[in-house]
Amino acid sequence: MKVGIAQINHVVGDLEGNSKLILDAYWNLVDQGAELVVTPELSLTGYPPRDLIFKSGFVSGTLDWLDYLHSKVADVPLLVGYVDHHAGKVGKPFENAAALLQQGREKQKVVKCLLPTYDVFDEARYFQPAESVKPLDVGGIKLGVTLCEDVWSEEFLPSQLYVKDPAGALAEQGIDLMVNMSASPFHAGKVEQRHKMLAFLARRIGCPVVYCNAVAGNDQLIFDGNSISHCPDGKVLLQCPGFEESLSIVDTEAESGDFNAEHPMQEIYSALVLGVRDYLHKCGFKSAVVGLSGGIDSALTVALACDALGADNVLGVTMPSEFSSEGSVDDSLTLANNLGMRCETIAISEVFKELKGSLSGLFDGLAEDVTEENMQARIRGLMLMSISNKIGHMLLTTGNKSELAVGYCTIYGDMCGGLAVISDLPKTIVYELSRWINRENEIIPWNTITKAPSAELRNDQKDQDTLPEYDLLDQILELYVEQSLSVADIVGRGYAEEIVRWVQRQVDSNEWKRGQAAPGLRVTSKAFGAGRRIPVAQGFKC
Repeated sequence: MKVGIAQINHVVGDLEGNSKLILDAYWNLVDQGAELVVTPELSLTGYPPRDLIFKSGFVSGTLDWLDYLHSKVADVPLLVGYVDHHAGKVGKPFENAAALLQQGREKQKVVKCLLPTYDVFDEARYFQPAESVKPLDVGGIKLGVTLCEDVWSEEFLPSQLYVKDPAGALAEQGIDLMVNMSASPFHAGKVEQRHKMLAFLARRIGCPVVYCNAVAGNDQLIFDGNSISHCPDGKVLLQCPGFEESLSIVDTEAESGDFNAEHPMQEIYSALVLGVRDYLHKCGFKSAVVGLSGGIDSALTVALACDALGADNVLGVTMPSEFSSEGSVDDSLTLANNLGMRCETIAISEVFKELKGSLSGLFDGLAEDVTEENMQARIRGLMLMSISNKIGHMLLTTGNKSELAVGYCTIYGDMCGGLAVISDLPKTIVYELSRWINRENEIIPWNTITKAPSAELRNDQKDQDTLPEYDLLDQILELYVEQSLSVADIVGRGYAEEIVRWVQRQVDSNEWKRGQAAPGLRVTSKAFGAGRRIPVAQGFKC
């Protein structure tokens, strides 16, 4: 069978726009010879729709647009993901469903069985799962249609979450082909993990598997595409590109090949570029402003923004104070020149002096400390937000995951903004990704990459005056934040208890700060934000 894979970029809640996108993809693939066209999970509504589902007109509007699609398709069947009402008197009010639409025939419906409710997923809040599965008939072919989680076996899940095996149940009914409609969010390592899972599935059920994934940046989640098809021996029939829309035909009887993995830094880079572009455009912005400090975090952020939006749509602003080194300003200007973007310089020394003068009476007799350091960050935040308000650029924050984890950032200062681009990148990965960007020629000035990191809020300040070395800090954060290990367990792995305790205290005591941070793009398996829910006021000490 020739299956058309519509790897499309939906907008959550845009029922009309998504319908047009689906139809355009459908007719393109039909013209290419598709005998069946597959779209991603919830392709009509966008994923995840979250509490939009509860709005009174959302599901009824979805069903109206589904009927519209049904009226426009030809004899080639189309699989569309959508939200339906649950007809039962007991259970959740809605279903995560897929419809097989074909001209002159009744709609065939499939309902998702396994509802992920862990990490970034919350489907049990909305949906009632299917009790059983059965194949669909498509021109005499027994087609097993599954929705995302339905094909993830326990070998590839964080724990044994389910007692049902929808893929296995369909295989027992003698299907000829398995199709999976997915909205599987990206994190580092996910693409290869997904390939291994689907290859395992194809071998287990003994038939071809066609997997269609969404490609989109939707708030904090990035959907990477990378749709793929496997033959019964687990070999690859077709591998679609990552992080871009793609309309492809897979012939389930074609010759197979091997899986091609991208460089890990290429995946992360492409994910962040897609995340920036989609977040701004779907929120109605065309341009961005970034504060340039001469440091590596702001340099990486602005390089990603220029790729995502075009250099003409990114404004850099360097705001030197009395503590800023000449090299930091020069590095910012060199970066802007390398990227072909505009950069403005606005000194804050006089404003800082005026602010200190205004508070001198109240602060009389008190020595200068971190308060004055934070004043500078907040002056910069005020200036950048004013530019954003006046000109209409979205302000991108530049803090990395290591800093955000331990609170090495200023609330209402450098945390100001609409999107935290690299807030899920540990500092060590910030360096690795920056060096990868420079693999062919200098984009980020090498001096920015090699100099000691500093906030430059006081004389001769260095990050490591306050923080452990980033290599060590990131290792401990990986264990404490992403793996949820206790202090005792981390110390048991050979780390000094004093440092581990310090990291634990800083992470826990700065939860309130992260609760007010701009949304950040998720690229690791455990980001601050969606998927991590730690109380601010709590007394547990591990």
